[in-house]
Amino acid sequence: MMEAVPSPHRGEGEGEGTKPATGASAPVLEVEKLTAGYGGPPVISGVTIEARRGAITAIVGPNGAGKSTLLKAIAGLIRPTEGSVKVKGADVTGLPAEKLVSKGLAYVPQVANVFPELTIRENLDMGGYSRKDGVRERIEELFKLFPDLAASSQRKAHTLSGGQRTMLALARGLMVDPAVLILDEPSAGLAPKFQGLIWERIEEIRSTNVAVLVIEQNTRETLRHAQWAYVLVLGENRLEGPGQELLDDEEVVNLYVGRLS
Repeated sequence: MMEAVPSPHRGEGEGEGTKPATGASAPVLEVEKLTAGYGGPPVISGVTIEARRGAITAIVGPNGAGKSTLLKAIAGLIRPTEGSVKVKGADVTGLPAEKLVSKGLAYVPQVANVFPELTIRENLDMGGYSRKDGVRERIEELFKLFPDLAASSQRKAHTLSGGQRTMLALARGLMVDPAVLILDEPSAGLAPKFQGLIWERIEEIRSTNVAVLVIEQNTRETLRHAQWAYVLVLGENRLEGPGQELLDDEEVVNLYVGRLS
């Protein structure tokens, strides 16, 4: 079985089992010993992770591990009680979500991630509210990445399928040109066809040098796509490593992923 990894990573090129080179020598998101909860006992305790540009970083683990709480603490939806969050080297710990946008971090929640009564284009306009200029140009760029949205740009969001809404949510998150895009279960509840399309888009987003941090209910598929993954158990770091290596580890699969029936 892979060992738990409490120590920091070695640098790129320092041997087998280190993080893959992803174009940037330093992580764009650094979370150090983060502790957070909802007023009672902490849900996550002392969690340390990082994410790099051009890579998908996954947070996996059993139900109740604290994955969503971790994302909310990073994204400014709940305030950590201990630890730090840095984006592009700047300490952003405890900043509310609306201020984190200007720091380079965008968060796409699982639900309530679009404005249902607005059209696709109007949703994208709203997503670019913090831009000083270039909103129209950015929308056209995203329409190339999401051609299904371009073909239906005047449809209201509530008329879209679940998969189309998720694509719109992803596009809205990208309107601010984030360095880090945080995704909370982007394919949850979607038909297999749309799940595959969503992962195709996430891979394309990664290829544009964005750091993608994701949690998903489909652990197997998430690990297949992740350049690096962290296993969270009872709110604490348990394991980490390349996604495929974790997936190939029999004991990791037995304990945290589950066998296919």
